[in-house]
Amino acid sequence: MMYPYMTLSDETEIVHSQIIDDGGKKKVLVHFERPTDNGFDSARCELPDYNWIYKNGYSDSEIEMFENLLHSNAHLLYKYAASGGINIA
Repeated sequence: MMYPYMTLSDETEIVHSQIIDDGGKKKVLVHFERPTDNGFDSARCELPDYNWIYKNGYSDSEIEMFENLLHSNAHLLYKYAASGGINIA
């Protein structure tokens, strides 16, 4: 299951998974997706290793910005992943 996290000004939607137990290692997948004229740009990163599973359509500078965002938000992503997403009224 993927949970919404935020939408950026360029319409990139950021969503995250629940916590995934991979042999005792707690992982969270974070997915980035932006609509284009021909479909979507998309990228996926696996925390806590910051391993990019794929990066399609985003520039290197955009991926660098996403990685900086992930480093400053990882603690929140894990918190929300553990509780079933952001609890918005």
